[in-house]
Amino acid sequence: MMEVVLVLNAGSSSIKFAVYLAATSVGNPLIRGKIDGIGRAPTFRARNAEGGDLEAGNLAALDISNDHRELTDRLLTWLESHDQGNKVIAVGHRVVHGGRYFRVPVLVNEDILRKLSELISLAPLHQPNNLEPIKTLLKRNPTLPQVACFDTSFHRTQPRISELFALPRTLTDEGIIRYGFHGLSYQYIANAMSPHLGEQAGGRVVVAHLGNGASLCAMKERRSVATSMGFTALDGLVMGSRCGTLDPGVVLYLMQDRAMNAEQIQHLLYHESGLLGVSGISNNMQVLLQSTQPEAKEAVDLFCYRAASELAALIVPLEGLDAIVFTAGIGENSAEVRRRICAHLKWLGVELDMAANQANKPVISTSTSKIAIAVIPTDEERVIADATRTILFDKTG
Repeated sequence: MMEVVLVLNAGSSSIKFAVYLAATSVGNPLIRGKIDGIGRAPTFRARNAEGGDLEAGNLAALDISNDHRELTDRLLTWLESHDQGNKVIAVGHRVVHGGRYFRVPVLVNEDILRKLSELISLAPLHQPNNLEPIKTLLKRNPTLPQVACFDTSFHRTQPRISELFALPRTLTDEGIIRYGFHGLSYQYIANAMSPHLGEQAGGRVVVAHLGNGASLCAMKERRSVATSMGFTALDGLVMGSRCGTLDPGVVLYLMQDRAMNAEQIQHLLYHESGLLGVSGISNNMQVLLQSTQPEAKEAVDLFCYRAASELAALIVPLEGLDAIVFTAGIGENSAEVRRRICAHLKWLGVELDMAANQANKPVISTSTSKIAIAVIPTDEERVIADATRTILFDKTG
């Protein structure tokens, strides 16, 4: 029997999971999988360490009525039937918002869970779903150590000037600042750049985490100095169904002239905007790229234009730019989106190797490009597993 660490990464419409050996921080997970499409048409897939598909068992028949709570419970039952005689000694979780409370991963108890629940309004698409597996496990196995790892933690190295809004100081002191998100992904990329970028990895780098949720992070010496997301995960880039940066006067207009309440505005900005809202077709980038509708083209054009514009703005805190790294679902897989973003940045000396880009090579810039461009798959689950091991072994001595 081997001791293992389970990682649960519950997002707005998915639950990713992975099982790692507890005694080592290297190597592939023993099991990795995902429940995707929650709330629409859920699907399940899991693979073993050799890449072979595992049977779905009690997760074979899923439908729109299955929520995160039910699916977490069913997933835990599935994992018990595929434990191969191994013993789970700790569980690590992704939690989007740590607020003012948490700058590093922590062991979860009832008091910490209460504080994390207070932050739900700051990340309504994610925080409730992040916490559901924690609550489920507390009921099933209350003595099992659980570790919360925060997407906001990586950005706490930012200088104060990068965190501030121009609001009354009393509100700033209460915690209304730019927190930034996707930190677990950025932490992985920060540690994975050197083989692809060499010395430039420790220089001035903008990492583009482009998926259904999207953001940018400016790194200097592999530390966050600025990011496109702010107080909530609504800010910054155009996303799948989130609007990104918006004049706050629009919200006032919707309240005062359109008589919309807070709940209606929240739903509009989180669920009906972004690629979905602009196109009127889909929040899926691949669907929009394949569409011949002008609205689909406009949505993609806006996504790429805003990404390039926000990226250029991050050159100010970096005081220059050495490299760009694309990651996450769109960043890793869409050569066309990468091409369009880079086309907006030619004035910086960005030169894309079209063949390398089309083939999703790790380095997609030409040898004469003034800015190196890389494509690096992210791995949030590994970051969570390593943090969980560290806390567990520190705790146990």
